[in-house]
Amino acid sequence: MQSTGTMQRTGGRTAAAPVPTHCPYCALQCGMNLTPADGGTVEVSERADFPVNRGALCGKGRTAPAVLASGARLTSPLVRSDDGALVPAGWDEALDRIARNLVRTRAEYGADALGVFGGGGLTNEKAYALGKFARVVLGTSQIDYNGRFCMSSAAAAGTRAFGLDRGLPFPLEDIPRTGCVILVGSNPSETMPPALRYFSELRENGGTLIVVDPRRTRTAEQADLHLAPRPGTDLALALGLLHLVVAEGRVDEAYVEERTAGWEEARAAAMAHWPEYVERITGVPVPELRESVRLFCTPDAAMVLTARGPEQQAKGTDTVGAWINLCLATGRAGRPRSGYGCLTGQGNGQGGREHGQKADQLPGYRKLTDPAARRHVAGVWGVDPDSLPGPGRSAYELLDALGTDVRSLLVMGSNPVVSAPRAAHVEGRLRSLDFLAVCDVVLSETAELADVVLPVTQWAEETGTTTSLEGRVLLRRRAITPPDGVRGDLEVLHGLAGRLGVEKGFPTEPEEVFEELRRASAGGPADYSGIDYGRLAEENGVFWPCPAAGAGAGAGDGPVPHPGTPHPGTPRLFLDRFATADGRARFVPVAHRPSAEEPDAEYPVLLTTGRVVAQYQSGAQTRRVAELNAAAPGPFVELHPRLAARLGAAEGDPLAVVSRRGRAVAPARITTGIRPDTVFMPFHWPGEGRANTLTNPALDPTSRMPEFKVCAVRVETVPR
Repeated sequence: MQSTGTMQRTGGRTAAAPVPTHCPYCALQCGMNLTPADGGTVEVSERADFPVNRGALCGKGRTAPAVLASGARLTSPLVRSDDGALVPAGWDEALDRIARNLVRTRAEYGADALGVFGGGGLTNEKAYALGKFARVVLGTSQIDYNGRFCMSSAAAAGTRAFGLDRGLPFPLEDIPRTGCVILVGSNPSETMPPALRYFSELRENGGTLIVVDPRRTRTAEQADLHLAPRPGTDLALALGLLHLVVAEGRVDEAYVEERTAGWEEARAAAMAHWPEYVERITGVPVPELRESVRLFCTPDAAMVLTARGPEQQAKGTDTVGAWINLCLATGRAGRPRSGYGCLTGQGNGQGGREHGQKADQLPGYRKLTDPAARRHVAGVWGVDPDSLPGPGRSAYELLDALGTDVRSLLVMGSNPVVSAPRAAHVEGRLRSLDFLAVCDVVLSETAELADVVLPVTQWAEETGTTTSLEGRVLLRRRAITPPDGVRGDLEVLHGLAGRLGVEKGFPTEPEEVFEELRRASAGGPADYSGIDYGRLAEENGVFWPCPAAGAGAGAGDGPVPHPGTPHPGTPRLFLDRFATADGRARFVPVAHRPSAEEPDAEYPVLLTTGRVVAQYQSGAQTRRVAELNAAAPGPFVELHPRLAARLGAAEGDPLAVVSRRGRAVAPARITTGIRPDTVFMPFHWPGEGRANTLTNPALDPTSRMPEFKVCAVRVETVPR
């Protein structure tokens, strides 16, 4: 599957045929065609046959080839010289230095002094190999990834309620066919623009859209109803809606009786959140609460979709659980065109957490603490199950332990200097390491701190699979050959494993890795054993679970295939039963509680963070694209005119936002589209405008998600 495509004659000259593949950015994984062009890059064109985006691409997808250019990316390993500079080196020198330092650290401090930090943008093959490398080659439990910062609270709540987590338990095509969608803490107009058509089509078909967001975003402007709660109060809002569902007699009693458990306890918890009380907490007027319930309960089908707004909180698991309770009480889960779903953010955020780079999981979404799971995966790997370490630290806890318990770190596909909460502290922890190695496409802010930097391939230069927010496993295809001096991440792991004494088990061909992943995932919750590269190419992706032929059906809507017949995949989960022991969904009683950090006299304003359309995540790649920088050149502080007037600030004036963790400075952007008690900053930039300098690392007790979305700050004017 490594071919760069066929050649065809065009007007008397030979031209490369377009290679169908997928965008390197968000979890939509939009289809696109790539055609090799001069200068070792590619041209992007429409791929209308892929059903998710139907040819549409946002600016980030259109301009993605710009990062392939030699001036934007790394093309040689770099090592730290005696004078402290990063200087070019050969691959053998760089890999030898990494291996030598890992061996030294393990000998002096033990295996758990070695850390591995992965990324939600890595392909399934890379995520799988990275988890195996940490546990088999290094013998460390200290591995996690930046996806912990993305959808871990939704994953925890979904597993708790349904017995299984998949971002969306139904395809995106179901959204326009439902009657009402409550979109909580999501702004797809800017985070995944091609997805906005699904919500526009919903309204064109007579459905309604309710957007919950403290800002009047581009998405909220298109809603039938916009609820603007105070940041950190989404849990109270969901409980208030459930209270009204009960009080107005809108509970689907037959569904609750037949398909759920735990209703009475959840009902009692919700009834303590009467409308006027919820209005005082959230700032959402009671008439809007009642109208939301009417719009949600009137049609035959409805959905709740959450994103980082309610999830990136120290109570994110309970918050998502409250929205799931609303779905269950109204019979909106496990039925056609209905359900709860999470809009996963990163390109492979779903697959990244399924196959072993998360601290507590083994491939196939198996639990690392499950003896049967350990035996199965150890059998595929050819090792003793007892040799596999147990669960390690979650992402922030791992970063916080750097330089003390964890002395050497390998980073692959992440930039925590910009993306982690309490980022200045994390940067200090990275600087305190005995040794840091980073694999990346560009010299990110994290790579700048490394002792060794390895230049690795990009999406157009490699083949591999990703899993979209729908749970659709997709095949990215290699379109061009990478530059000299650049290697794939699988080659890196192969080279390091050999130097550390493990000669076999780390192939460099993605398809060979995927074949092993299939066997490792077989029988697990995320079963890929019935999927292969041929099917992915022919079928435009396959939804998991997809067991091997004759292994039975997943938790979906299709019949059990005949023995020997390939499983069709599972686009829609839970239509017959939930993935719990008794097939019933679980209500979980939850109650409102304050955010980890509430405003006070010293820090009287709330800060929330998010993204802008022209940049992506930490901006390590998109900030190297001229067109995107022209559209979004730097950070800003969005604030309401009333707050601006109190400060004496005008549009464009520099403002300092100060929290208990640090200070960030950026120009003012004044708008009535935000609450007067709240300011917003995008988090894509390093330096003095780094929003994550301010954010709170307080962790959800279940998901270990930091509280990115709400913290107490004060805002000050800065002399020009």
